[in-house]
Amino acid sequence: MGKHLVLVGGGHAHLPVLQQLGRMIGLGHRVTLVTPDENHFYSGMGPGLLAGIYTPEQGTFAVARMAEKAGATVVRAMATGLDAEARILSLSDGSTLPYDLVSFNLGSRVMVDLPDDGSCPVLPVKPIQHLLEARKRLLAMLPEGRKNLVVIGGGPSGVELSGALWRLLRDTRGHGEITLVGGRRLLADFPERARELTLASLAERGVRILEGVLAQRVADRHVLLDDGDELPADLVLLAGGIAPPSLFAESGLAVGDDGGLLVDDTLRSLSYPEILGGGDCISLHHHALPRVGVFAVRQGPILAENLLAALEDEPFEQFVPQRMFLQILNLGDGRGLLQRGELVLKGRWAFLLKDWIDRRFMARYQ
Repeated sequence: MGKHLVLVGGGHAHLPVLQQLGRMIGLGHRVTLVTPDENHFYSGMGPGLLAGIYTPEQGTFAVARMAEKAGATVVRAMATGLDAEARILSLSDGSTLPYDLVSFNLGSRVMVDLPDDGSCPVLPVKPIQHLLEARKRLLAMLPEGRKNLVVIGGGPSGVELSGALWRLLRDTRGHGEITLVGGRRLLADFPERARELTLASLAERGVRILEGVLAQRVADRHVLLDDGDELPADLVLLAGGIAPPSLFAESGLAVGDDGGLLVDDTLRSLSYPEILGGGDCISLHHHALPRVGVFAVRQGPILAENLLAALEDEPFEQFVPQRMFLQILNLGDGRGLLQRGELVLKGRWAFLLKDWIDRRFMARYQ
């Protein structure tokens, strides 16, 4: 008798799974995809979407269409609860969904929850479609005159979004002041050479960078900092640290220190082996992985094979995380910052390499 597999979320780690749905359904199993959106935005192209380097069509996967084409059922909703003992999901539309096997690829959320009085738009960068909303709002504002744009977050996202805003202003001949509130230290987890090159690149283009301060709240069209300073703001982007959704901890499952679904090296939950996951929403037991897209991409094929193995009662494969990985930041000026271990390089070729990698990944699943 066939089993019922439920996929929650259509993120990077589930893309190879979606490609295997025809095979799973052909073996007599049922598959349901639970997703609030028909399309999934590729985070690697997020800053480029804000800048206008890429169109929405170039940066999205039609996950609902992929699932339906393979014969799966698509439920347009979010998972709001999980009864792991009964194997039942609760959904945002008020319905419930039983399963034999469930896999989560929910991505992450921005940890910064900045109180604001609604005086100006304050948009977290997750989900990625918020960046399209930010672009739309900024383009509507620019004819009014010079605007104050504030990015909060000193990690790679904060850097890329500051560069993307600069690119948007340049290409539209808009006028604005960009301020990056970099927290205690910009790119704190990167080699010093990367910090130096990034600081110089943004400063040369007039981006104001603040380090050693934290944003506390937004009030009266100003961002209030913990040193007492106030930044005028017409648009605020929240690009602070990211964390998994709270669903797993609230459902009583074993979680990592940051709340991610705790899984073993086969990507199965330590609490319930019929629960699997991949990407930013999981925490790998005994391996604290940075929440970067490369791991979700590498986990995808393993997750697909192990879900098929669980459906067919076959042996599981192991996910072995790589010790070093490549990161390329889109600086927004046609250049990229490449980092792998202590190797740090900057140039136009680095952006072209990132662009080639991203477009090749998109073409695999579009």
